Amino acid sequence: MKLLRHHDGTAFRDLNHNGTMEPYEDPRLPADERVADLLPRMTLAEKAALMCHGRLFTARHDTFPEECAAPADAGVSHFLLMTMPEPAVMARWNNHLQDQAAATRLGIPVTLSSDPRHGFAANAAVAHLSGGFSRGPEPIGLAATDDPGLVAEFAAAAARELRAVGIRVAVHPMADLATEPRWARIHGTFGEDAGLASRMLAAYIGGFQGDRLGPDSVACMVKHFPGGGATAAGEDPHFSYGRFAAYPGGNLEYHLRPFEAALEAGCAQVMPGYGIPVGTGMAEVGACFNRDVVAGLLRGRYRFDGVVCTDFNLLAGMAIPGRGALPARNWGVEHLPLEEQVRMLLDADVDQFGGETRPELIVDAVRSGAVTESRIDASVRRILRDKFLLGLFDDPYVDPDAAAELVGDAATRALGRTVQRRSLVRLSGTPLGYEADCALYVENIDPQVASRYGKVVDRPEDADLAVVRVDAPYEHREGLLEAAFRAGSLEFPPGETARLNRLGATVPLALCVHLDRPAVLTGVADTALLLLADFGAEDDLVLDAVFGRAEAEGRLPFDLPSSMRAVEESREDVPFDTADPLFRFGHPANPHISEGPEGEGS
Repeated sequence: MKLLRHHDGTAFRDLNHNGTMEPYEDPRLPADERVADLLPRMTLAEKAALMCHGRLFTARHDTFPEECAAPADAGVSHFLLMTMPEPAVMARWNNHLQDQAAATRLGIPVTLSSDPRHGFAANAAVAHLSGGFSRGPEPIGLAATDDPGLVAEFAAAAARELRAVGIRVAVHPMADLATEPRWARIHGTFGEDAGLASRMLAAYIGGFQGDRLGPDSVACMVKHFPGGGATAAGEDPHFSYGRFAAYPGGNLEYHLRPFEAALEAGCAQVMPGYGIPVGTGMAEVGACFNRDVVAGLLRGRYRFDGVVCTDFNLLAGMAIPGRGALPARNWGVEHLPLEEQVRMLLDADVDQFGGETRPELIVDAVRSGAVTESRIDASVRRILRDKFLLGLFDDPYVDPDAAAELVGDAATRALGRTVQRRSLVRLSGTPLGYEADCALYVENIDPQVASRYGKVVDRPEDADLAVVRVDAPYEHREGLLEAAFRAGSLEFPPGETARLNRLGATVPLALCVHLDRPAVLTGVADTALLLLADFGAEDDLVLDAVFGRAEAEGRLPFDLPSSMRAVEESREDVPFDTADPLFRFGHPANPHISEGPEGEGS
C-alpha cells in the first residue's frame, strides 16, 4: 500500500493500485495487517534496502544533509543521525527526507535514529551534544538517583524533544553492567548492580516508549546484547585490542538480567555488541555474527520477535567527512570473504545492518542461494511493523516552529537540572558554610558562575576556599577514535596527585570528581574537606552542594576501587570484585540499594 500524507494532514493512497492517488480516511488497520498488505508489493531490492540502517552526517548546519541523495537512491529509509543542527532546521531536514521517501514507488517513510543527546558526553561514535537538547546527567547519573519515577519523567521529556525533530528510534539505553571498572563506556550504563540497572532500564524504556509502542513513542534499541560490560582488561570492542568479552567468573547469567528487565519492559529493538564472548560455551565470533547469541539466546530463550540491528559498521568501517575513516569491526570473522560475513549475519537472525547503505549485499546473498527470500521477509515484517506502530506511514512530518519552541524549553531544562542535582554524591566531608563574600579560587568552573558565590581570585594563596572540578583519570591515546574513549588507568598521575595535595595544604579544598568511570581516589580523598562526585552537572549545582544550598543526595552506582592493583586482579564479569574498595556501591548508605559484595543485586 502506497500512502502519502501531506503537511496539512490530508491522506492519499493508491486505492485501485493503478498509480492514481485518491483521498481516503485511514481506517487504522492493525499493524500486522498493514504489513501483510505491503510486503507482497515489495521487490527484493526494496526489502534489502529496508534492512540497511545508515548514518547521516552534515558539514553545515544550515543545509540539508549532504549524504541524503545516494542513500535515497538506494531506497534506504533508516538513518542514524550524527551531527545535528538547531531544532527547527532538523525538523525541516526530517520533512525533506520524508518528501524524498514519499516520492519513491511505495512511499515508505524514513525512520531517523540517534545515539544519546541529553547528557554531557561527547564522542563521535557513541554520544553527541549537538541539537540543542535539554541536559540531564549521563545514564550512570540517572542510576545514582535510584528514583525510577524521576528517571521515567526525564526519559519521557527527552523522548518528546526527539519526536519534535523527527527522531523515532533511540539507539539506547545500554543494559550493560559496569563490572569492569576500566571500561570507557561506563557513563552510558546504569551501574554495577543488576538489580539497580534493571529498575532504571524499566523506567527509562517506559518513559521513551510509553505503555506500548505507538505514534507518541520513541522506540528503544537496547544494547549491547548479551552484555558489553565484561570487556577484557576494560578495553572497548570498537578497537581490535578490545574485541574479547571475558567471563572468567562464569557470570554471563548476571549480565543477562538487565536485558531480561528491558525485554519485560517491552523494548522494541535490540542491538548485539561487537565483542567476542569468551568462556561462555557460545561460538567465539562477534555477537552480531553469532547464531548462539542472537538466534539461540535472544530469539530462542527470550522469544524476542522485535527488530535486531547490528552494531554499526561491522562490514565496511566508517568514513567521517573531513576527518578520515575507521576500519570494520568484524571481530572473529575478519578472515572470511565479505559474502560469508553477510551470510553469517543473516543466519544469526539479525534484521538490520547498522551503518550499512549497500542493499546489494543482501540481494546478492539471496540470488546466490546463501539465504532464502522468505528469510528476508521475516526481517522486513519486523521492520515495517515498527514503522506502522510508530505512526510513520500515517504522518511522518513534524512542525519546525513547534520543534524550536519545545526542544530545550524552560520546563525540560529545569527537569534536567533537577536530575543533575539529585545525582550528585557526597563521598566525604560536609558542605562548607562560607560567607557570600569569601575569596574563592576555582578550577574548571566558569568564573562568572563562581562570582555568584564569592569573590573569585586568581591564586589559591589569596583564597578562603578552593573549589576544583576534575575528570576521572584516563590515559590519553592517539587515533581518530581512541582519543575520545577514556580508557586505561583509573589512578591520577603522580604529578596531579601531588598538585591536588599541595592545593589542599594551601587552602581548604572542595573537590568534585566527574565519575564517568570508577576513579581510584585513594591518593586525593584525604586532602579535600569535601569530596563530591558528579555524573554530569552544571557548575552552579556543584557550587550549591559545596555551600550547602542543596543536598548532594545521590548514591554511588558502583564501587570505587582503592588501587589499580585491585582492579587488575579482579574478574571482568563479576560485580563488586575489587579488594577493599575505597567507597562502596550505594555510598552513602541507601536502604533501597543492594550493597552485597557478592553482587547479588536487589
